[in-house]
Amino acid sequence: MVRPELEQARVRLYQKSDRRRSLLATSSALFVLFTFIAVLNLLGSIDLGLVSGLRPIERFLNWFVVAILAFIGPYGFYLAKRNREVKQIERRLPDFLRDVAEAGRFGMTLAEAIVVSSSGRYGKLTPEIKKMAAQISWGVPATEALRLFAQRVKTPMTQRVVAIIVKSSDAGGDVADVLTMVSHDTKEAQLTQDERRIAMSTYIAVIYISFFVFLVTIWILNVTFLPKMLEASGALADAGTAIASPLAENLPEVVFSIQIAFYIAAIVHALGDGILAGVLDNGKIATGLRHSFIMLVVALIGFQLI
Repeated sequence: MVRPELEQARVRLYQKSDRRRSLLATSSALFVLFTFIAVLNLLGSIDLGLVSGLRPIERFLNWFVVAILAFIGPYGFYLAKRNREVKQIERRLPDFLRDVAEAGRFGMTLAEAIVVSSSGRYGKLTPEIKKMAAQISWGVPATEALRLFAQRVKTPMTQRVVAIIVKSSDAGGDVADVLTMVSHDTKEAQLTQDERRIAMSTYIAVIYISFFVFLVTIWILNVTFLPKMLEASGALADAGTAIASPLAENLPEVVFSIQIAFYIAAIVHALGDGILAGVLDNGKIATGLRHSFIMLVVALIGFQLI
């Protein structure tokens, strides 16, 4: 029989494999480093721009965007990877429950049904099911093996399903019928999530399109409207026309301020739109960090070209 201390050590080892804390610590350190470089550029202590010939405020904004990217990028893409793995695991969970229910209808106990069903193929879920079957073979009770399975897989749907099965087994009811109902309910929930995801994907596409339209609008203004303002100001100055407006006297600085305002607006736009896309995707802000990263990279590259 497997010692409880050994199983607890295995669970702790699995939990330690979750690298979110280490990623957050690394991302935070990079954010502080790049922000410090940005501040030094703003103060004029160093001249370290991503491209040459930039003013301090431009260098500051570039490095600050790099700092934001370093902070949200690793964590955002790691969460996206984890979400994909969770979906792949949960996708095959109803199949496993159905097979266990069918085995139970032939008179097998819950433990025997799990061991027999572990010979099937369930994608990403297969290694965990085989581990659970091995624990049962070593003498671990079926309900305890299910709890350890839920702790290892650690997805909301798996934990909910295991809790229902354990309660039903402890109550002494017909576990096969419960497994069938849980399998059907889980499949229906996944279909509902798929329908919602398909519907929300249209809105996410609209968010990306609106962001790119915003950048194109800024580019058009920068190559048409703002240069014409500078040409008109130069023509008036060459003609010797007396202009009392402070705006006309300092028009190049005004144009530069407008360009900086556009840059800041694009940064805010990228962060906000990315977070909104994540909320629309699965209701979590952290999911949108990946979208914000992509939009910020496009904004950073785009403004270097503009």
